[in-house]
Amino acid sequence: MYHSVADCTDDPFNVTVSADRLDRQLAWLRGRGLRGVSMRELLDARARGEERGLVGLTFDDGYADFLTAALPVLRRWQCGATVFPVVGRLGGENDWEPSGPCKRLLDADDIRLITAAGVEVGSHGLTHAHLTGVPDDTLHAEVHHSRVLLAEITGQEIQGFCYPYGSVDARVRAAVHAAGYRYACATAPDPEDAGDLALPRIHIGQADTGLRLEMKRRLARAWRRAVEAS
Repeated sequence: MYHSVADCTDDPFNVTVSADRLDRQLAWLRGRGLRGVSMRELLDARARGEERGLVGLTFDDGYADFLTAALPVLRRWQCGATVFPVVGRLGGENDWEPSGPCKRLLDADDIRLITAAGVEVGSHGLTHAHLTGVPDDTLHAEVHHSRVLLAEITGQEIQGFCYPYGSVDARVRAAVHAAGYRYACATAPDPEDAGDLALPRIHIGQADTGLRLEMKRRLARAWRRAVEAS
């Protein structure tokens, strides 16, 4: 789980990774026989029983620096990814976090460019709202209308959703299912709730060097065993 790729010293939410750090992290993956792919490619491979060696890479919020900073690094290492933009704020800024660094977001033309480059695009809602706290009509708009808008921009079926703040419960999960999504990404759902509509992810930050990545990899394996046992 990535967010922004840029140089940033003022980052209280730890959502920024430099392009150099991303390059080293992807080098670490490739050095261990792993390859970063989109969630769509990962799930397709899993359906064929061929997911071994693949790691889903996701970029939340749809920061404009994905196009300028992250995509060149991904191409260098022959990796894919899924980007989850906030559809109602395309071309704007991440003003849902006023105390954090101000960052520009991808606009519709940027979305078309990354789609043409083979990057999967999924929805992160319309406004980056905590979905568990909104009324039903707002939830429907955040989940359903964002999918429709992204399909119009990309010309493709939108298969994935990403819960803003990782905020998900049974009602929100049901709305995502009803909207027709194939999968949804969470952060660290309860093992009993995990599944294709609440996929767990590992947060990756600027401080994650090889040793920390290996520790997170082992923790992820332990979490997966807990899911399989639940």
